[in-house]
Amino acid sequence: MSEENDQQALICVPGQVLCAASEFVVASEGTYEKLGYVHATLAGIVRMKKREKNTYISVVSFGGGATVPVIGDIVTARVTAVQHRIAKCRILCIGKTALNRGFRGIIRKEDVRATEIDRVEMHKCFRPGDIILARVLHQIELNVFHLSTADNELGVVVAISPSSRANSGAETIPMVPVCWTEVQCPVTLIKEPRKVAKVVPEKGQALSKSLALF
Repeated sequence: MSEENDQQALICVPGQVLCAASEFVVASEGTYEKLGYVHATLAGIVRMKKREKNTYISVVSFGGGATVPVIGDIVTARVTAVQHRIAKCRILCIGKTALNRGFRGIIRKEDVRATEIDRVEMHKCFRPGDIILARVLHQIELNVFHLSTADNELGVVVAISPSSRANSGAETIPMVPVCWTEVQCPVTLIKEPRKVAKVVPEKGQALSKSLALF
């Protein structure tokens, strides 16, 4: 099928199997790979683009294309749950674009940082309520994405004070990074471990102000 040949364009619906996955077939925007097949996430037109040995499969929405995370995107997300081997989160933004639909993210223990992976303890890296920056690795299933914070500039950018977490009606108090593995509450001076992102202070302050929007 040619990208320019509209007469042969394949129309698809969300969840539809588009083709078999292989090392030379890449699930791109509007698609995800599961159980050896590439599936559509949108209702729209299937596009195939050749680049060297690889074929990139994407879906263009009839409505002009909803904003959907794709491989390599940097996203802002809020941590919703932390378990022994994974952290779950809700994706809020793709780059600077705020989302108006729900996408979930999962960070596995192996993808928290690039070094000393076997020593990672999830509860010492993230806590529910934290705002993080992460990179999209791939799509696990419809609206669920595998994320990574392994790069130095990725990780927690806004950590919520324990007093804010304990009292949901209290004013949100962002904690202050004291090193790349620890944050501190400016009110109680309590310290907690985190996988802190190495971002400029202005970006962290802007993100903390945006908490009220979500």
